[in-house]
Amino acid sequence: MIKKATEKSETAMLADIVINAIYEKKGENVVKIDMRPINSPIADFFIICQGSNRTQVEAIVDSIYEQVKKAIGIYPSHVEGRENAEWMLVDYFDVVVHVFQPETRGFYKLESLWADADITEVPAPAPVLKTQKVSSKKAATSVNKSNKTNL
Repeated sequence: MIKKATEKSETAMLADIVINAIYEKKGENVVKIDMRPINSPIADFFIICQGSNRTQVEAIVDSIYEQVKKAIGIYPSHVEGRENAEWMLVDYFDVVVHVFQPETRGFYKLESLWADADITEVPAPAPVLKTQKVSSKKAATSVNKSNKTNL
């Protein structure tokens, strides 16, 4: 089968699921490193992010695990770092996720190790605005009241 240029690879889709799971738990400073251009034998993508404390780092990793399992039914081959949760690694073979606490991320500076790869800062998704449902009868009453006050 010939893939169209616009089709995403399975690993790119996995990376997107991971990123959505990170933002679901308010992860910060998300970076996607595309290792494919440098023919890395390690992985196709590194996803790096941070949580502000141990609890948030663990929640982010748990969210990744659950969202990937739910979306495509796969489990990580390995998870490391749960002992102190300063740096947790979730390994899906082609996508490797690093979730740091800020101080640890600043110390290791993984992004600088892979400067020759394609590094993309992934912005947080725009917040979803909640709309209030108003019945048409209520809306009509409201409009009639405002029209009377303007007379």
